[in-house]
Amino acid sequence: MLPQLPIASMMTFVRAYWQADFFGKLIFLALFALSIICWFFLIHKVYLIHQVRKCSREFQSSIESQKDAILSLALESLPKVKNREIPHPFAHIYLTLKEKTVELLDKNVFFAQKNLDQKNYLSRTDMELVDSHLQSISSKQRANLEKNFFILSTTVTLAPFLGLLGTVWGILITFSELQKGGFMGSNAAVLGGLSTALTTTVLGLLIAIPALIAYNYLKNASRHYFSEMHDFSHLLLSTIELQYRKVDLN
Repeated sequence: MLPQLPIASMMTFVRAYWQADFFGKLIFLALFALSIICWFFLIHKVYLIHQVRKCSREFQSSIESQKDAILSLALESLPKVKNREIPHPFAHIYLTLKEKTVELLDKNVFFAQKNLDQKNYLSRTDMELVDSHLQSISSKQRANLEKNFFILSTTVTLAPFLGLLGTVWGILITFSELQKGGFMGSNAAVLGGLSTALTTTVLGLLIAIPALIAYNYLKNASRHYFSEMHDFSHLLLSTIELQYRKVDLN
């Protein structure tokens, strides 16, 4: 009997939809559409963040194993995402570090000896400049990961209101039919109004509750991943500082 419960529950929503009037059906359709959009976005974002974090861990491990030649690493030789549509924040952070560091080293070539074996150096100001660029790119990558999060937050707010609208409308239809006096003749309309009132409320809550849980989970995952980006940036800066930082004599 237990496997039949979900089917029976779905039939309840279907019957309530067909018993509703035109406006009631519009409310049902709006709730169904909101549910589809919410679940599609939810599954997509959870999968996206999972893939991003997995690739980022592999990317960081590869960088740590080759950090002695950090500026000579080719991006093609490092771990990549499976799908181009999936963001790769760690790759953007590394490329930003590499480009800005090489640019600063080239600008400081005047202060280096002409011996090709002599490395250029970075000053404290140079390191602070690179750090600011890494913080900027990290913030941009976090914003990219949190893109369209408003869909979930909007669903959390909108779904209960649509359910409440269905509740009020269903009760209004019920009282309108009762006031006509012909209760026997309007029995179907009364039941349809009550069904709309109760079912839309349940449906709105069933949509809003998972959306709220998903929104909090994704925001927390994004915040945690931003901390991982910060740690990765610190690792890169520490490596660059050990290899290219000029020792302050004063």
